[in-house]
Amino acid sequence: MNDDRNRSWPSQEPDAPRRARRPQEDPGPAWPADDAPRRPAPPRRPPAGGPRPPRAPRAEAGPEWPSGDEGGPQWPADEPRRPQRPPQNRAPQGRPPQGPGPQDRGSGTRASQILDGQGAPPPRRQPPAGRPGPNGGPNGGPNGNATQGFRQPPPGGRPPQGRRVPPPPPPSYPEAEREPDLITHAAHNGYAPYDDRYDDDHYDPYDEETRLAQYSDDADFEDDPEGEEDGKKSKIPLSPMQRRKRRWKIVRRVLYAMFGLFVVVPAIAFVITYFTVDVPSPQEVLAKQSQPITFYYGDKSVMGRVVPEGGDRELLQPNQVPEVVKHAVYAAEDATFETNSGFNVMAILRSVFNQATGGTGGGSTISQQYIKQATKNDAPTLTRKWTELAKSFKLNNETSKSDIITGYLNIVFFGRGSNGIAAASKAYFGKDVSQLNASEAALLAGMIQGPSRDRDTAYVQKRWSYVMDQMVANHWLSPADRKAAQLPTMIPRDSQKKENAGTLDYFIQQRILDELKDKGYDEDKLYSTGAKIYTTIDPNAQKTAVQAVQDNMEGQTDENLRGALVAVDPRTGGVLAYYGGPTTVKNDAGKDVLATDWANTPQNPGSSMKAYDLTAWLKMGKGLGETFDGTNNRELGGRVVRNAGESASCGPQCTVKKAMEVSANTVFYDMVLNWTKPARVAEAAKEAGVIPAPKGKAKLGTSDANIALGGGATSVTPEDMAAGYSSFASGGLRRDQHFVAKLTNSQDEVIFDDTNGQGKPAFDDSADKSKQIAGNVTDALIPVIAESHLKCPSGHECAGKTGTQQYDPKDSDPSSYRDRNAQTWMVGYTPSVSAAVWVGGDGNKPLHDKNGKPIYGKTVAGPAWQDFLTNYLKDKPGEKFDKVQPIGKDADEVVTSSKAPPPPRETSSEQAPPPSTTSSSSAPPTSSSHPPSSTTTSPTKPGGIFGGGTEGGNPGSGGGPVVNGEPPRRTG
Repeated sequence: MNDDRNRSWPSQEPDAPRRARRPQEDPGPAWPADDAPRRPAPPRRPPAGGPRPPRAPRAEAGPEWPSGDEGGPQWPADEPRRPQRPPQNRAPQGRPPQGPGPQDRGSGTRASQILDGQGAPPPRRQPPAGRPGPNGGPNGGPNGNATQGFRQPPPGGRPPQGRRVPPPPPPSYPEAEREPDLITHAAHNGYAPYDDRYDDDHYDPYDEETRLAQYSDDADFEDDPEGEEDGKKSKIPLSPMQRRKRRWKIVRRVLYAMFGLFVVVPAIAFVITYFTVDVPSPQEVLAKQSQPITFYYGDKSVMGRVVPEGGDRELLQPNQVPEVVKHAVYAAEDATFETNSGFNVMAILRSVFNQATGGTGGGSTISQQYIKQATKNDAPTLTRKWTELAKSFKLNNETSKSDIITGYLNIVFFGRGSNGIAAASKAYFGKDVSQLNASEAALLAGMIQGPSRDRDTAYVQKRWSYVMDQMVANHWLSPADRKAAQLPTMIPRDSQKKENAGTLDYFIQQRILDELKDKGYDEDKLYSTGAKIYTTIDPNAQKTAVQAVQDNMEGQTDENLRGALVAVDPRTGGVLAYYGGPTTVKNDAGKDVLATDWANTPQNPGSSMKAYDLTAWLKMGKGLGETFDGTNNRELGGRVVRNAGESASCGPQCTVKKAMEVSANTVFYDMVLNWTKPARVAEAAKEAGVIPAPKGKAKLGTSDANIALGGGATSVTPEDMAAGYSSFASGGLRRDQHFVAKLTNSQDEVIFDDTNGQGKPAFDDSADKSKQIAGNVTDALIPVIAESHLKCPSGHECAGKTGTQQYDPKDSDPSSYRDRNAQTWMVGYTPSVSAAVWVGGDGNKPLHDKNGKPIYGKTVAGPAWQDFLTNYLKDKPGEKFDKVQPIGKDADEVVTSSKAPPPPRETSSEQAPPPSTTSSSSAPPTSSSHPPSSTTTSPTKPGGIFGGGTEGGNPGSGGGPVVNGEPPRRTG
């Protein structure tokens, strides 16, 4: 046992009885009677990691005890010191407390010795008898006497406090001569099997905490600044006060660390994030939102709306959002919106609690939801939530609350395909947002959390009641109004879709979008601005056009017949009416499919192209009084050309005006072939308003003279023809046909305005000359109306031209199909409207009317044109064409004569004269060689020119001249 050797037992020396049994040994001096009993040290603390294995017996004898002149106690170097409890000045029963013994002089209390690093000495060992001590004594004592169980204090008292003298090396004597340790001093593997302190009747038990301190946590010990144990710092126990201080110190440090981790670091990170994130302003977000495109008629009434794929949306300004709507949304989503800084700490904590407990409810404010909607980022990540907080805070520092709530209400989804409160108001209640009451506003606000559950009546009722109650709790609604309120009635789900569709024709919509795309405004740009498109379509004209075509198509037995009508205002160039036929048709499987827009499909125009032949003629300075051979079956350019229709010929001295009236093919084919040339005809058509590819769909063939009769490679759309003839109606001023008069954004800011577009001279740089040319064309086309058995609207002058394109028969077709036609036209105008009607088939098909007879321009298309103009102009003031001076020879002054000189011939390198010498010149033949005919006749030669058709016409049965292997076909 590692007793303190600086203290003595009272009145006796513990080892005296054993020494008395050894006669050769001197028992030595007794312990001082006035010393207090020594308290044994607590058991040695086992080393970390398990008990330390017992030491091997030393080869040398026990330690050599120091003599009194060595300046301090010497301890064996391999024996660890064990801490001792502070001495207690308690005397055994019956004795007064003793003062400190000589061994305590200069050292204070035992506690100070422990704190000074002085541990307990190892167990005492007896050196063999007769071994000289350090000073020459026989038993190792200072005076040659054996000092069993105690040592003499060094001369001069104890060494200074805190000083220690290293122990001398152990004495070297045989292990066999060592005296066995007393059982009270034995230590095995770090603990004593017997603790002799319990033998003391005056033992004062120390508290269990100190006794077991060596097995406690290291927090209950501190390093001995002077002692080492196996190369490691030895530990000494702490007092209760020291332990409490140390533990509070640990607690404080943990709190500091937590404060830094959860407060300081996030604050620094938040500041850094604040200055690095970009917050989209409501104006920027507004510019990116897709809004419906609204189409308006020419009278500013709504034609229809086209909703983007993301749903309907109508953006509002802050002053357009009613207060009752704002309060309802606050009550449903964020009651503290007007006062918070972009986020609500309590709401966040509540959300965390709900998530931890399996509840529902988020902690996002309206500002945070706005950021999420604006950035289109709803990823469930901490990074997104963190940046969302910073952006929300920054947004509230840079933007007013009114702008934030307006931006939020413009982009949040309410269900029923509606984005934003304005669209939702119409989708749910069919009214403008300014007309909503508190009950309706509460229902819409409640749908934000479940926009797809509008069919769930129970859910709608629950959300509505919650919002209404919250409005009362926040003093935005009186209890009386709450009590009187009832769940509002919603309109049917698809009602708004039908209203959006309105009367907007799909083909008109596509033509409008195509036109705007050509101007640089594609659909994405239109959706992003919420475009308002003010069209030129007259609702009355559109309705009348559709009715006119459908009425005249009704009762027709030919299932291949199709019809289209386009009307243009000559004073503006705006399209007044556009009907391309039904938008859907049944396919072979009986399913509805998108039909063809026949108003924008190019077809051979037939004789309606002759107006441009005449324009090219007039531009050359030639007049309507010039004469041509108008007889039938003329050979021109190596082809046989014949007239068609009821007026097959107008004689050998036929004026140009008369040829137009009766639609004499031979005259106009001769005119184009030998005088104007095809290129001038194509140029005249483009000047009038026909738009060829690639900008348009029209094709103007100039490789041969077939353009004269509207056949071959020449094809135009009804829209082109209505626009081209409008230049005649306007007095020679061309105004490009268009559908859009004005374009604005959703805030009515004008993007462009063509309402007052100015025209330009169409056929000459001089407006007067252009007007004169257009006036002469009109003079030639006026008689055609009566010749075609049509009538002008009451009080209105009109002019126009029919057109027919013959069917290209097949070898297997019956003979009657040779007189069938595939396309028919009627194009005409008044001073205020130009209209083109096409009735034909899908491609080359033989068509017939309800009586089984071939159709012509005047049989179906003509009556439809007449009905349209009559009904459209019924209540409008009467109008007449302006009179102009004739160009060249006046037709009214020409006396038809068979001996009249032919018009001057113009040669050109553009096209060489035809190789044939028979009837190839433009001079009218004599009546004997080509007798006139007043009736429709069949071609006298197979394969004669019928005009029109595909390039080269239909194959002949032999005999006639052939171009490209196929003779041309006729037109009427």
